[in-house]
Amino acid sequence: MTEKATFAAGCFWGVEHAFMQIEGVTSTAVGYTGGTVEDPDYRTVCTGRTGHAEAVEVEYDPDRVSYEQLLAVFWNEHDPTQKNRQGPDVGTQYRSAIFVHSPEQRRLAEQSLEAMQTHLGRPIVTEITDAVTFWRAEEYHQRYFEKHGQVACAMRAPEPVQARTEPVEQKPGLLHSLFGR
Repeated sequence: MTEKATFAAGCFWGVEHAFMQIEGVTSTAVGYTGGTVEDPDYRTVCTGRTGHAEAVEVEYDPDRVSYEQLLAVFWNEHDPTQKNRQGPDVGTQYRSAIFVHSPEQRRLAEQSLEAMQTHLGRPIVTEITDAVTFWRAEEYHQRYFEKHGQVACAMRAPEPVQARTEPVEQKPGLLHSLFGR
């Protein structure tokens, strides 16, 4: 039996690619969620007026990969301290968000956020909200990196983030030292 997890972490192409590499992830889809417009398309979402985030819906086998491990991939794939942007991509559609499908996912997401915050010197701005309708993006966005010759071998998901007990000193480049970015 599989379960779903939905994450928004900036441009969905790279995020989907990262989740596709994880053993136990059975499928991925990129799309739009968290907005107010029915059946949005890329052009409409890019206006920033629909409220949608670019997101990845992950279907996974919880006997092979845990939700906590998927959260670790999510944290590793973006800067959760940037509000409504990731790198050069700016707008609410690029926000950091975890769309939870159950009370247990909410509990684990909140616990993971608290643990991740102990590693960072700036506040995390990631939203944790209930999953709503996920609108699949246009086909040309699906598995984008794979279609364009950017593939990688499957890998194990990282271990869940553990809370630090010592305070974190804010320094330039802290995320780079944690995530190699």
